[in-house]
Amino acid sequence: MSFSEILFSRFEEVAFSFNGGKDSTVLLHLLRAGYYLHKSSSGGGVETNTVQNCPVRTIYFESPCAFPEINSFTYETVSTYGLPLEIIKSDFKSGLEGLLKERPTKAIFIGTRIGDPNAVGQEQFSPSSPGWPPFMRVNPILDWSYRDVWSFLLTCKVKYCSLYDQGYTSIGSIYDTVPNSLLSDSSTGKSFRPAYMLSDGRLERAGRTKKTCHKTDITSVSSNGTNNTEAKKPISLSASIIVVGEEILFGTVEDKFGAALCKKLHAIGWRVSHVAVVCNEIDSVAEEVERCKSTDDMVFLFGGLGPLHSDISLAGVAKAFGVRLAPDEEFEEYLSQLIGDNYTGDRNEMALLPEGITELLHHKMLPLPLIKCKNVIILAATNVDELEMEWGCLLDTQESGLVMAKAFVSKHLSTSLLDVKIAPVVAQLCIEFSDVYIGSHRISRSGPLVVNFIGKDSQRVDAAAEKLTSSFEGQFSQVDNCK
Repeated sequence: MSFSEILFSRFEEVAFSFNGGKDSTVLLHLLRAGYYLHKSSSGGGVETNTVQNCPVRTIYFESPCAFPEINSFTYETVSTYGLPLEIIKSDFKSGLEGLLKERPTKAIFIGTRIGDPNAVGQEQFSPSSPGWPPFMRVNPILDWSYRDVWSFLLTCKVKYCSLYDQGYTSIGSIYDTVPNSLLSDSSTGKSFRPAYMLSDGRLERAGRTKKTCHKTDITSVSSNGTNNTEAKKPISLSASIIVVGEEILFGTVEDKFGAALCKKLHAIGWRVSHVAVVCNEIDSVAEEVERCKSTDDMVFLFGGLGPLHSDISLAGVAKAFGVRLAPDEEFEEYLSQLIGDNYTGDRNEMALLPEGITELLHHKMLPLPLIKCKNVIILAATNVDELEMEWGCLLDTQESGLVMAKAFVSKHLSTSLLDVKIAPVVAQLCIEFSDVYIGSHRISRSGPLVVNFIGKDSQRVDAAAEKLTSSFEGQFSQVDNCK
């Protein structure tokens, strides 16, 4: 069924979601054009005001967080084109529930484009998500690029929201949207150039900001359950490690990457806060990346790279950041030199990278640049030797963001005493030396107990170890290797 047939054969059962943005403005004029063509082809001629008015049922979700310019443009547009407007002041889901209950609606036309965060998994015709009121989402401009949108608006000479002439390229709420810094141009006497002058559409959402809880204090060691301020000194950076591979979860292969990378990060003074192994599913990767990227300074991801159906790591990273996968010409050129034309599909699908957030990390020792998306680095190593090489390249590349932090120092004491014997003393040490990590392990149940002291201040580490030794005269000996 064609676009026009869906819209006009059951006109009373469809609606148009208009938000005053550039994408929904494009869709409005496509609907007007479709309505005009429908009236023209139905016979009987076209009335003069048909070109101006378009009686498509229009929904506007009014929000106190919207820009005044968006509200003004929306109401002005509704008046200009004779749109029957229904204003909803509740949240999107509740508003739709009330709307569909009051008046049956089979389909809603939405100006979603593939780069939008909510576009993941959508097609031109997509049923609403589970748990939402049932209706068909119709996305006529899903495959349009940023440049397509502006070519349409400028060629057709239709009015759009004035914020776009002030450097805004993607408009959300007044709390999460600023002009795109890439359009800053003080030489013209204006703060920002118009949105249509953005040369790289992949950076459309660069003006979207996100409220985050900034870490004012970064600690390198566990506080052992205390709130001692001595443990909250800014003494290290933190990282998390995500390994993608169902083979590891099945027990087919052993994960050696996590342990190897933990040692390397520890060697440059970084604390590893989290290591996870996830299955080869986009949502699993996206959820883990989303959690880690907000809490750690850097996230390292292994596995799930390549042309196979299970190679979904990049799609998961893209979803975590709310962007789409898009062809990267530079990376595709590297791939072509490496593997020639040995790929499937219309183009090299391995060159599809998260749009607008990807930075390629080059090094003369790397056959392919490593991929960095904001604070997520995707490593291509398939064994520990390759990891060694990639790690050296990262340390040698300023763009990686890896900085040498203050080194950890450690001391390891071995004893044949029972755990229960030393437990009260160790518990007191954890309170007194809360800036030092104090832990223990055994090689075997019948073997010696090794107590580990790790921190950034060598004097504090030595003092904690000495206090334990002096509490059990002659019962502890220092070992160089804690294994």
